[in-house]
Amino acid sequence: MTIDRQKVIDTQIELSNLIGCPGHEDEVTDYILVKLEKLAVDKAWIDPLGNVLAIKEGSDPNGLRIMLDAHVDEVGFMISHISDDGFITIETLGGIDKRLMLGALLQFQTDEGKRIMGVVGASPPHITKPDEREKVPAINEMFVDIGCISYQEVRALNLDIGSVGTFFTECKQLNDNVLLGKAFDDRTACNVLLQVLEQLKDIEIPNTLLINFAVQEEVGGRGATVAGFTLEPSIALALENTIASDVPGVSSAKMITKLGNGPAVTAADRSLIVPKKILDRIKKAAHLDAISWQYKKPTYGGTDAGYISKTRSGVPSGVVSVPCRYIHANAGLLHVDDIVETIKLVVNFCKI
Repeated sequence: MTIDRQKVIDTQIELSNLIGCPGHEDEVTDYILVKLEKLAVDKAWIDPLGNVLAIKEGSDPNGLRIMLDAHVDEVGFMISHISDDGFITIETLGGIDKRLMLGALLQFQTDEGKRIMGVVGASPPHITKPDEREKVPAINEMFVDIGCISYQEVRALNLDIGSVGTFFTECKQLNDNVLLGKAFDDRTACNVLLQVLEQLKDIEIPNTLLINFAVQEEVGGRGATVAGFTLEPSIALALENTIASDVPGVSSAKMITKLGNGPAVTAADRSLIVPKKILDRIKKAAHLDAISWQYKKPTYGGTDAGYISKTRSGVPSGVVSVPCRYIHANAGLLHVDDIVETIKLVVNFCKI
């Protein structure tokens, strides 16, 4: 299997630099729809919730209906208040560690798609008590400074209550194998899924592929729930970006995944126990190309697979993830090799 490594890198950078907060994913879904036009799917459309759905028909009418899911949204922020003197208060969309926030650069998106920059601030340490300086304030007790001096000036920029934003981080290639950027959860899996379709566009396979680029995963798997009902899969595979905890101070027992050890396979998490037949299929797919892989451990987190598995009369579902350090932060770090090996595994999963 030949995979265009540079295309994988370029697509990852392009996807990372898009803004797609939960419920406001249009910039990402528009990008994906354009890509799908060249990937020989039989049908592609956006459902009422905003999911990008596609179908690639298999050659066998009795073949499996395999759903592949990757979510397009990223953790972000929503404006909840604008003060008279132009400071912005935010609430989070998805799980974000408040320790990352002070001094972080954010970017808000107007209805016209313009980006407005700002920095997260709090009371200066010089005028706070020692015990206050030891505490990290709640995110909605911090403020964002976009350089305005009044409520009216903020509104003139077309920002309002309900406007959304995310971290400002430009995706960079640090070396031949390492990328740094925001929103790798889950634009990495969007990249994987696009590359899988690229690999299969000129190949006839018996199974029908049901594609879901899901919205609103970070706020409760809403897009996946709807798509699982619509597409009626017989089995499903959620593609994810998961925690790589191979950093100082983490014991081997708490090592969730490691960079460079290949795709991470989930046996169970808080939303799902993966059926044996799905685990066996994943392992067989890896064996076909001698793909190195690792288990995701222990059972942290949940994914769209948990929601898909409970649609209709039940869908046997699994999860394959690309490891990433510092997910849900202003910058994550991952290995290109892990993306490439994940693409190979998923292609084989679809073909067998």
